[in-house]
Amino acid sequence: MRLATVRLDARTAAVRIDGESVVEVGAADVGALLRNPGWRRLAADADGPRHRIHDLDYAPLVPRPPKIICVGLNYRAHILEAELPIPRYPTLFAKFAPALVGALDDIELSGAAAQWDWEAELGLVIGAPAHRVDETRAASAIAGYTVLNDVSARDWQTRTEEWLQGKTFVRTTPVGPHLVTRDEAGDTHDISCEVNGELMQKAHTGDLVFGPAALVAYISTILPLEAGDLIATGTPGGVGLAQNPSRFLADGDEIVTRIAGVGECRNTCRRP
Repeated sequence: MRLATVRLDARTAAVRIDGESVVEVGAADVGALLRNPGWRRLAADADGPRHRIHDLDYAPLVPRPPKIICVGLNYRAHILEAELPIPRYPTLFAKFAPALVGALDDIELSGAAAQWDWEAELGLVIGAPAHRVDETRAASAIAGYTVLNDVSARDWQTRTEEWLQGKTFVRTTPVGPHLVTRDEAGDTHDISCEVNGELMQKAHTGDLVFGPAALVAYISTILPLEAGDLIATGTPGGVGLAQNPSRFLADGDEIVTRIAGVGECRNTCRRP
């Protein structure tokens, strides 16, 4: 099953993707839908108003997630690219909801930063509470997968040893267009990022040091996860900072973030 949050005039709605059309499922967004313990049946059985898929304006998949937890240094190739050791434990940081944009929205490159970089990532969407769970129960708490790009202000990220300040600028993180449930998407995926049509990142999620279930189990040991939480699982090699010379995003650049079997975000960078 595929779900999305779309903008409809002055409101948003959670919808189920049915081929060339979508069906409203009776919730304001995917996050609100997931807070209903019976969300799978509710979404599968819904027969609300229908809309053509080609007319959709996608909002961020979960517009106001309770938590956005991100993982750094989680692809072996990216770690080697950065000339760093393979970590023993996940490297965690956070984002906040104002950073999110929809799958086709513009990315805002604040003039406060100069080194804007792309980071294609597989996103996990939590669909059930998870607290101090093992990996088997952790996997069951994942509602499905989505596409995310952790567009980062490198010159702010590297101001201190803590990364948060370069990771959560407003309107920088596309997420969507769909939540694809695990039974449809499977658990391993090809992931890529193109900038202005040039392939910059290409990898497979089998290169993850810590996979989805391991991440959920680890994070749930620290704090309870709840329906609607987002987890960004890390980016593969090929980021702009690692190019020789380094290459960064500019006004008008188009980023296409694609995950096979899940979908793609297609965003244009704009200076405000």
